[in-house]
Amino acid sequence: MSSNGLLMGVIAFAVAFFLMRQAQSSDGIDVKEASQMSQSGALLLDVREPGEYASGHAPNAVLIPLGQLGSRMQEIAAYKDKPVAVMCRSGRRSASATKQLAEAGFSQVKNVNGGIMAWEQAGLPVVR
Repeated sequence: MSSNGLLMGVIAFAVAFFLMRQAQSSDGIDVKEASQMSQSGALLLDVREPGEYASGHAPNAVLIPLGQLGSRMQEIAAYKDKPVAVMCRSGRRSASATKQLAEAGFSQVKNVNGGIMAWEQAGLPVVR
């Protein structure tokens, strides 16, 4: 392998690693922790679109698409001081939603790293 090829490989790896880390919030939790939180009464908030949600979602997940979150926060206001786990497909939209919720005063909000993709990969139940 030439030095240029090696350099390009290192750069590609670094970019992939950076993007993966961006999708995982520092306040993130893994899917098993999110499942346990949900079973203990925390709100599991799914911020995907209705069609995505219908194709498979975590049990007890409440759907509020990311684009509607700002105008629908009153629906989940009871959870302002309670645990909230936010998920989407892969963890990117939920990271954005987590930030919005924290800025709105939700004090115990966590991003579910890896989203429904990681949920399914972990063998957790999915409602279809």
